[in-house]
Amino acid sequence: MKDLDESTAPLLEHLVELRSRLLRCVYALVLSGIVCYYFSDKIFAFLAQPLRDAYGPHGGKLVYTKLYEAFFVQLKVAIFGAFFVSFPVIANQLWAFVAPGLYAKEKRALLPFLLATPILFVSGAALAYYVVMPTAFHFFLGFQGNAGGVEVEALPSTESYLALVMQFTLAFGISFLMPVLLMLLNQAGIVSRAQLISVRRYMIVAAVAVAAVLTPPDVVSQLMLAVPLILLFELSLIAMWFTDRKRSAEAADEERAVVETGGGEQ
Repeated sequence: MKDLDESTAPLLEHLVELRSRLLRCVYALVLSGIVCYYFSDKIFAFLAQPLRDAYGPHGGKLVYTKLYEAFFVQLKVAIFGAFFVSFPVIANQLWAFVAPGLYAKEKRALLPFLLATPILFVSGAALAYYVVMPTAFHFFLGFQGNAGGVEVEALPSTESYLALVMQFTLAFGISFLMPVLLMLLNQAGIVSRAQLISVRRYMIVAAVAVAAVLTPPDVVSQLMLAVPLILLFELSLIAMWFTDRKRSAEAADEERAVVETGGGEQ
């Protein structure tokens, strides 16, 4: 019974710690959500800027067809902003929970990936906001005008526009994390650089397929996601080449040290 208590105590301590860290993440999300809801009008104005630029100097408008739609749009904007604002806290709590179980060498190996994750995600989201969305919206609005004697005017709803912005942002942000995933798989020994090179053509097809699924059904948006994905894949291969050389050099140094130590003992 004593052995059982000793074996379950560490597990209970980990569960208690996990609960406390999850609660901190929830508190961070809730507090961020309250603050973002207060500034939801300004956040939505920022998200609507690409559409205003696409409309041009004459401007445009967003409509809502349900009485409760505007309120739920503000709520979604607050939740969307809360995830971005609270992400550093959530990442810090996750790292604080995992780090004690890692060796110093493993911590040094994971730290670059932790730093690269938010940078790559923000880079993808920024590309979507500043380049892809203005281009795509300008393309979509180009269908306005007279079509066979019928006046065609774009009147997007606030809910559909927000959903489209979130789709663009998350699609590009998450897709830009591909190098982190590939490098982690390579570090874990699951995937090698040679294997990825052998399936390069399939990865290009996969990038195009992912772009077709995650972006609206227009060729411009799909190419603007597929091309960066292919480039990121090639950059991952280059990064793996450097890490493979570094690992080989470290292994050679360790082997040399073992041989020298063994020779000294003799």
